[in-house]
Amino acid sequence: MRKYEVIFILRPDLDEEKNTEIIEKFKALIESHGGEVLKLDKWGKRRLAYEVKDYREGLYILVQMKAESKVATELDRVFKITDEVLRHMIIREDE
Repeated sequence: MRKYEVIFILRPDLDEEKNTEIIEKFKALIESHGGEVLKLDKWGKRRLAYEVKDYREGLYILVQMKAESKVATELDRVFKITDEVLRHMIIREDE
């Protein structure tokens, strides 16, 4: 298993309950495919460098995980089809 760092930005107009639900969905996705969440860090609302889908702010979430590459591929696919996610990035950390 390899270490990955995942950062994603959620829409700022969602309520706290919906944010938690989405974060738990991605955490469960990682764990159900055999991955392990090492750290989950909510950075909170931050101003975006440029407007994305008519939003000037976003809620930043950082996840550090250990997983196989197929988990990262599946996570990327689900990020792309989730409307609440403005942007995402998955980075493999060097050993």
